[in-house]
Amino acid sequence: MSAAETAQVIRDAGLRATKPRVLIYGILQETGGHRTADEVTGLVLESGRRLPRASVYNVLDDLSRVDLVMRADRGPGTAIYEVADTWHHHFVCRTCGDVTDVPCVIGSKPCLDADVPGAVVDEAQIIFRGTCASCADSP
Repeated sequence: MSAAETAQVIRDAGLRATKPRVLIYGILQETGGHRTADEVTGLVLESGRRLPRASVYNVLDDLSRVDLVMRADRGPGTAIYEVADTWHHHFVCRTCGDVTDVPCVIGSKPCLDADVPGAVVDEAQIIFRGTCASCADSP
């Protein structure tokens, strides 16, 4: 996707298409996978640009708020980010730390119903933990 197309996607989501937003969303689209904010900061540097770490966090938060980027926890204190093409859950291997997408039964938020009187649930994320096939097959 070109920078102009990326900017339009951001505008269509209701945000201003600032250079940092276009840059970070573009990097997440290009690299795919699950990235920590620190990894995104490193990818920004590799692209030849500089962006303060706090700005990376702010942009990731902005993009998450409008559902362009999905934020998930993979363990204590660690969040991962990825382009939010479809709503899904994650499996995290306790041995190697690999993160794998797990399809949502419905495919959209919140995916699950919660019995919380008076609450409006707009999101549910499931984190499956265990041992991935590669680690389970290792001696």
